Amino acid sequence: MLVLRLPPDVEQRLSDLAQKTGRTKTYYARKAIVEALEDMEDVFLAAERLRATKKVYTVDEAFEALGLTNVDSHA
Repeated sequence: MLVLRLPPDVEQRLSDLAQKTGRTKTYYARKAIVEALEDMEDVFLAAERLRATKKVYTVDEAFEALGLTNVDSHA
């Protein structure tokens, strides 16, 4: 269980939204937390992978390393 205090203006906006849509404040709070958590996890994982990367490749180097042809570089 999670209990949190929201600033009065945010609480009011949440209440207004819930009332206008017929959903509960809990529904919107849960939805916002889940979506924000997914975004934060993506950022964290990307940052971890960037730190763990020994070499950073240019697009042309990546295409070459993968044996692909970069159409943009031949334009």
